[in-house]
This record gives sequence, C-alpha cells and structure tokens, in this order.
Amino acid sequence: MASTGPTSQRPVYLRLRDLIAANIMDGVFAEGEMLPSVRAFAAEHGANPLTVAKAFQQFQTDGLIAVRRGVGMYVREGAAAKLRAAERKSFLKDEWPAIRERLDRLGLSARELLDSADA
Repeated sequence: MASTGPTSQRPVYLRLRDLIAANIMDGVFAEGEMLPSVRAFAAEHGANPLTVAKAFQQFQTDGLIAVRRGVGMYVREGAAAKLRAAERKSFLKDEWPAIRERLDRLGLSARELLDSADA
C-alpha cells in the first residue's frame, strides 16, 4: 500500500475502505458475490488482517455486506447504488467547493474541461 500524496496521509483503514468501496461500485466485487477473505485481501494489499477486518466491519455495519457464517462475506444487493449516492454527496459537499474555486481562479469553463477530456 505504499503511496505518496494526499491520500497516503490518510489512515490505512480509510484507504482500504476507499479501495473496497471503489471495487464494489466498479463491479469488481459484484453484488451477490463473495468477497475475498480478510487474510487474502490483506496479503494482496500488504495490510494487517486486523486493519482489513475493521474496514470490512464498517461495510457490514452500514448494511452493504452480509456475513454467512462458515462461508464468507457477500456484497448485498443495492450496495453499489448506496455507495455511489454516499460518495456523490460527500464529493459535492467536501471536495467540489475547492475544485470549483480553483476552476474559477484559473478561469476554466465547464466547456474547456469537457473539451480537454476528449483530447
């Protein structure tokens, strides 16, 4: 999980949470399918299994994953939509104002941004 930049200053637990959320929203961890085990996920990402368990526990608490005793953890139906809605709300509240301010400061329009994305 070696990384530099602003996200590397966030606790590992939150970075793992973001990674799991992105995998659910992107369909890597599809709804109704089993998640990797805590140990397998920890080994794959070079993280402590207890930290991974804490991240998974938050998703269970939020009702996004379900545990089937003796079998494993599964992504609940509707989890991707719930996560996407929460992430949109968070982005618009916490990140967008600073981005909008920077765009205004630089004199960039929405059209210029869209045109640059196509380039």
